[in-house]
Amino acid sequence: MKRTIAVISAGLRQPSSTRMLADRLADAVRRELERLGAEVDVELIELRDHAHDLVNNLLVGYPSEELERVQEIVLRSDALVAVTPTFSGSYNGIFKMFVDVLDDTALVDKPVLVAATGGTGRHSLVLEHALRPLFSYLRAVVVPTAVFAAPEDWGAGDAAQSSLGRRIDRAAGELAREVDRRDPPTVTDPFEDPTSFERLLGGQ
Repeated sequence: MKRTIAVISAGLRQPSSTRMLADRLADAVRRELERLGAEVDVELIELRDHAHDLVNNLLVGYPSEELERVQEIVLRSDALVAVTPTFSGSYNGIFKMFVDVLDDTALVDKPVLVAATGGTGRHSLVLEHALRPLFSYLRAVVVPTAVFAAPEDWGAGDAAQSSLGRRIDRAAGELAREVDRRDPPTVTDPFEDPTSFERLLGGQ
């Protein structure tokens, strides 16, 4: 069975530790799903590439063609991996803008893995105080293990790498199992069976 995993990275710089974490999570989720027998497509979305479109969407009320394509990827995906840098103890602005322009029902019952990066391990509380409540509000199914990466997790040394690696593998396994037990998402096209003008005019 073919599965699609949408991965959003809200890093603002290049290179970005947020993108590095997103890539590692995506690779781990792919491995776990392939181990379960699935064929996997990973769709990586760099939010910095859509920053102007996100602002315009908020101002005018509708997305550009490219932003609409990105929203559709998230809507039709089997699961979402969402990674943000920590700004002022929470997710950053571009991450929140993207969530704000998604359809209200886009994430209902969708498995989600949340992750974040920050300048110190003390910022890891962003996962439970900001990200998990946000996706719970949107009625997504957030897997138990969230992943935070501080600068020391990227440093030299097997201990740091293995600690982050274990967290990534555990979270990826949880997401893969959640996806595996579900049917692929079905998305209804509102224009597939439109109401005719005759019925609209007749009040039927």
